[in-house]
Amino acid sequence: MKLTAWISAICLLGISPLAAASLTKTSDSNWLTGADEKTRAERLEHYLGGFSSAMQDTGLRYAHVKQAIADGNWDLAQYHWGKIATAIENGLMKRPARRANAEAIFLNRAWEPLAAALKEKNGESIAKAFQQARQACMACHVAEKVPFMNDQPLFRTP
Repeated sequence: MKLTAWISAICLLGISPLAAASLTKTSDSNWLTGADEKTRAERLEHYLGGFSSAMQDTGLRYAHVKQAIADGNWDLAQYHWGKIATAIENGLMKRPARRANAEAIFLNRAWEPLAAALKEKNGESIAKAFQQARQACMACHVAEKVPFMNDQPLFRTP
């Protein structure tokens, strides 16, 4: 990423490059516990990141779900599928502006059918629900103006 794009991204998040540097550049090994309350809160918010960290966790778990389904390991798929909802909710706590699309396209429509199919352990239902969930993920990326996320091996049909 070019430096100007990086600076623009930080500014869009409401953090100037200088403020971000002041949060992250410390020689104190007690970077969190040694800070005053305001700095500690700011450092935690910065460290936890925005929605991208939640999507990284979601993508990793999605890959595990996809593989577990291919392996017929319904319990593992069910475990990771449940964690995906938690990861997205955690991201929405940090970036509530993304809630409308996340709920309308994915959480309130596509998440539950796959969760139910995995609980029933019906391979045909699981395959159908997984494809619907995949399409919902991709539609949400388009709605959130990051359609390039869909052009990666993770979303290619097996």
